[in-house]
Amino acid sequence: MEQNEVFSMPRIGDLAPDFEALTTKGKIKLSEFAKDKWIVLFSHPADFTPVCTTEMSGFALRKNEFEALNTELLGLSIDSIHAHLGWVNNVRQNTGVYFDFPIIADLDMKVSKLYGMLQPNESETAAVRAVFFIDPAKKIRLIMYYPLNVGRNMDEILRVLKGMQVADKFKVALPLDWKPGDKVILPAPRTLDEMNQRIADTTLEKVDFYLAKKEIQL
Repeated sequence: MEQNEVFSMPRIGDLAPDFEALTTKGKIKLSEFAKDKWIVLFSHPADFTPVCTTEMSGFALRKNEFEALNTELLGLSIDSIHAHLGWVNNVRQNTGVYFDFPIIADLDMKVSKLYGMLQPNESETAAVRAVFFIDPAKKIRLIMYYPLNVGRNMDEILRVLKGMQVADKFKVALPLDWKPGDKVILPAPRTLDEMNQRIADTTLEKVDFYLAKKEIQL
């Protein structure tokens, strides 16, 4: 791999780069995958490695929670389909946990390069622990990057997924450490009339007119 090779780095708000790939569930094309659903696309460095095994198990054990949020899981590593199948079966035999979601076999690194999952200063042959949240319109809404030696936090992945869905549904923003059941933040007023209405509203929790919270029913 050339030292100065440039890798694309999709940004929040971009349409998710389309691709076709072989997975443990057969061939997929991203633009046709999980119609009308959210997608959590995540990479791991390698099959048959300890941290990756804990992470993939975490996704598998909480798959029902993602499904309840209208979300499909899609994993990836730079390993062959045969390695993926062997690892999935090995983990199932040893722990009882079954990775029942597609895992992309990205031997040619096509998808990893497309999504900036290869970080040459970290590794030239393994994808870092990237997580892409893709909404039903196939737009990238949030990106997380972790180094090879630090596992992700599944509670945080689910928290931000729920948060984005709540923010979309109610047209609100979310404060520090928000979790379901907490109050949300209303958009700041944009006119004098809106400001005066906000000041007069006694139903809100207000620091001032520009920072107001309210409860919502999920």
